[in-house]
This record gives sequence, C-alpha cells and structure tokens, in this order.
Amino acid sequence: MLLQLNKISKWVQSGGQKVHLLKDIDLWVHEGDFISIMGPSGSGKTTLLNVLGMLDDFNEGEYTFLDESVHKLKEKHRSNLYKQYIGFVFQSYHLIDELTVKENLEMPLLYKKYGGSERKARVADMLDRFNIVGKKDLFPAQLSGGQQQLVGIARALIANPKLILADEPTGNLNSKQGEEIMETFKELNDQGVTIIQVTHSEKNTSYGSRIINLLDGEIV
Repeated sequence: MLLQLNKISKWVQSGGQKVHLLKDIDLWVHEGDFISIMGPSGSGKTTLLNVLGMLDDFNEGEYTFLDESVHKLKEKHRSNLYKQYIGFVFQSYHLIDELTVKENLEMPLLYKKYGGSERKARVADMLDRFNIVGKKDLFPAQLSGGQQQLVGIARALIANPKLILADEPTGNLNSKQGEEIMETFKELNDQGVTIIQVTHSEKNTSYGSRIINLLDGEIV
C-alpha cells in the first residue's frame, strides 16, 4: 500500500457555516495504480490532490503514506517526505520565474542531494526527452504555455518520484503534445510509478486503471 486516506474531511467557515471542500474521503492507493479523479468544477478535485501531495492540511481524518502518519508529522518532516517521493504537475506550472529552464529542472535534484555530474546528465536527458534542448537557457516568461507545461512535467519526473500527482496535465497542450505526455505517463506507470491525475478528458482517463468521481467533496 502506497497511501491511505481514512475519513478525510476539510472545510472552511463561511458566514458561521461549515462549507465542506472534502467530506469523509476514504481512498486506498497501491503502488503502480494509475488513478483518474473526475468531477464538475468545484467538486474538490484539486483540493484532494493537494491533500494527497501534503500541500493542504485537512480538518479531520487520517492520512498514511508509506506507513507514515502524515496527520501527525511536523511540517519539516512532511515536506521532506513529499520532496523525496512525490512529483507534481500543476495546472499553473509553478515554475520559478527567476530561473532558466535548466535551473528549474535542477531544483528537485538539489533537494535530493544529487552530485553535479548526475544532475547534468539527468537535466540533459529530460531536455532531450521533451524536445526542449533549445529552450534550456530561456526563462519561463519567454516560453509559450505549452512549453511551460512540458518543463513542469519534466521537472516532476526528473528525480524519479514514486508518485506523480497531475492536475489537468494536458490542459495547455495541443492534442499531439497531450498524447505524448499521456504516453510518457503510461510508460512510467508500466515501470511501477503510481500516478493520480485530475482530468476532464475521457481520453486521458482511458490510460488509467481506476476512476474516482467526486461531487460536492464526496466520492460518489
């Protein structure tokens, strides 16, 4: 078992009322799963992804990741855990504006204390794999949305994460690029990497092995 959510609830207070973003979520994920989370806008998909990625707290419930009780961990320990094992693909890229493409790709490797030559080799490999060698010295603002998305995906994969969390991973790509990304995910999944994607695309869900439907913060 890679991770387990047990009765996870998250809410905000609005006008003296509790508004649930997530309600009583039970979820088991095994290593090697490829899961798609679907649901209308505002159903809690991104919130669930952020909870899984340890970026968002929750109000109630238990979260176990690789036998660690996430809900009991201190912030620093939690952040070490996700830097070690999780790769994120965000819808809004989250690239660092002041760093070049090459430097953005290097960031996760610095967290994991890779040596210089290994970093160089991995960055070169990713630039090659995503056909962005010519962009390596550019800054994010000089790239198109699709190119930024490719850099974001390359950065998520570069440190060999155990789990990839992807929020609408092909949302800003043309159909050919989108297909290439999904094929890449499929290959990684075949190699044992666990993938959880939020998607509106029926086509993207066909790559996965399980679909989870959310409505108003609950699994239906």
